[in-house]
Amino acid sequence: MRIGILGAGNIAGALGKRWAANGHDVLFGVRDPQSYTVQLVLNGCGPNAQAGTMHEAGAYGDVVVLAVPWSAVPDVLTQTGGCPDKILVDCTNRMGPPTPGGPASGSEQVAKLAPQARVIKAFNTLGAESIAHLEFSGTNASTFMCGDDAAAKAVVRQLGEDIGFDVVDVGPLATASLVESLAQLWVQISHSLGRDIAFRLLRR
Repeated sequence: MRIGILGAGNIAGALGKRWAANGHDVLFGVRDPQSYTVQLVLNGCGPNAQAGTMHEAGAYGDVVVLAVPWSAVPDVLTQTGGCPDKILVDCTNRMGPPTPGGPASGSEQVAKLAPQARVIKAFNTLGAESIAHLEFSGTNASTFMCGDDAAAKAVVRQLGEDIGFDVVDVGPLATASLVESLAQLWVQISHSLGRDIAFRLLRR
């Protein structure tokens, strides 16, 4: 599958490296494709990864992954034209409170900024270091996914399972605020337990 990743930071690079290693074709969208830090990311991903502009990454991917700091989201989505008709996986975390009268979650705000995209929330509730090592005491970390498009969810589920996630569907995009609160909880817990932690849904 062709995956456009908007950003090349810690989460973007970790996901891109895992997907490239699993045979997917990855294009990172960045401000400067020739920068030293971007080249380091590419060197870690192997031959299935390349870099281009945000617009190029948005056009390239069958799936487009949004993995930039929250403050950059509006500008990045403008550069991509809102990723029309694309599956847009939102990995961002809006850590502050919602704007009064605005959407309850960051993902719902992303959907307003990219109204023609098929927005799915996923891959936002653990540290980038753990994406390379998803196994904890014999079981793999969960990622919690939500969105309104069943076909898009099926694709994102497969991408998550390709790299070892236990993928948990928690419902429509309206539940994204609950998923984002898990990211805030992860940050809080990491202050005392460190970053080598993750959530797992236990089933009986």
